[in-house]
Amino acid sequence: MQALLGFSRGVDVMNEKIGRVADWLVLSACLISAGNAVVRYGFSWSSNAWLEVQWYLFAGTVMLGAAYTLKRNEHVRVDLVYGSVSQRLRLWIDVFGIILFLLPGMVLLAWMTWPFFLDAWVRHEGSPNAGGLLRWPVKLLMPVGFALVALQGLSELIKRIAALRGLGPDAVGIADYQRPEQ
Repeated sequence: MQALLGFSRGVDVMNEKIGRVADWLVLSACLISAGNAVVRYGFSWSSNAWLEVQWYLFAGTVMLGAAYTLKRNEHVRVDLVYGSVSQRLRLWIDVFGIILFLLPGMVLLAWMTWPFFLDAWVRHEGSPNAGGLLRWPVKLLMPVGFALVALQGLSELIKRIAALRGLGPDAVGIADYQRPEQ
């Protein structure tokens, strides 16, 4: 179990660092958006590349930040029962949810988006807009992002199984669940 928890800590650290990159992508997108608006309306000059880089950064924020969000237990969940059950039952709900839904979904999405990226990379696909950017870098974010969520899902599964085996949620680094106020 200790080797698996070591793997889990490694995944957590990696997604924490990638999540920090996603944080900076938000700031970059805001600055580029503001700069683009000033240049466009102040100097009547613009480029499709600046518009496209904004949505590339947004895609990076979402796809690279999703695993970090899962690690922090801040993802969206339907809280009909979860908030009112015991900690042990929450762990079991998470285990089954990760095994039955999260992991198969993320592996399938990573597998299905890889050819989408690969085709764009092989063909050096560019934007159809004048002055647009290459498309393969943003398409690479999809399989990478889904794979990162799958890895974080494995990490969360390991931590929950360790907690169920008696190590306790705090001991294995499970983020505390806070029920949203109604």
